[in-house]
Amino acid sequence: MSEQVKQLVGYVQERCLWQFFSRTWDRQENIDGIMAAAEALLAGEKPKRDTPMEKLFYVDALEMVKDFRERFPWVSSITPAEARDLIAGLKAEVIDIAITRSLNQELNHSLY
Repeated sequence: MSEQVKQLVGYVQERCLWQFFSRTWDRQENIDGIMAAAEALLAGEKPKRDTPMEKLFYVDALEMVKDFRERFPWVSSITPAEARDLIAGLKAEVIDIAITRSLNQELNHSLY
């Protein structure tokens, strides 16, 4: 994992509550949606905002990207291709931490 991805993972773990939703599917849905919106924002594109969920992902991503740019000056100078790679690495690491290696047995409980 690159140093840049490590910095962003640290931010997400410290500041983003959406990674702690109560079910695996809900965590995955939020991670996918927010990371897609963040990738679009970093690449200078417009994220999808057609549905209420897409609007929610957009707002979370907008704040996260704003903080990335304030806390990590190097974020403002990356290219769209670098933004895609960066977000792909961030997403993979967040999924690994919040879903794959989570010890929370309730994430996949059959009664929920």
